[in-house]
Amino acid sequence: MTETRNRQLLTEIERLMAKGEHQISVEEDARLGSQIDLVHDYERRRYPIPPSPPHEMVGYLMEQRGLSPAELVPVLGTRSRVSEVLAGKRGVSKEQAKKLAAFFEVGVELFL
Repeated sequence: MTETRNRQLLTEIERLMAKGEHQISVEEDARLGSQIDLVHDYERRRYPIPPSPPHEMVGYLMEQRGLSPAELVPVLGTRSRVSEVLAGKRGVSKEQAKKLAAFFEVGVELFL
């Protein structure tokens, strides 16, 4: 698929979505689903998002939840360990990754 075709699909998706879910036909709904899948696949290949280092992911999740570093002490063990992880000076062990995943309610792969 080309960037031009992707833009065309996005325009069609917007048009169908603007109709509202109660005004869209079964055929249009099926077409909409297919078009969304095509755009998603194209954009995932064309504009890949590189994985974030664990310390950046922890910082992001903390920011999104309005947490302070002190709130991670029960998860990571000590204030100094929390500080080192957040600064990227210390990696996250597999056990810590499991604890972080449970704490933030996300997949453990975000921290490995």
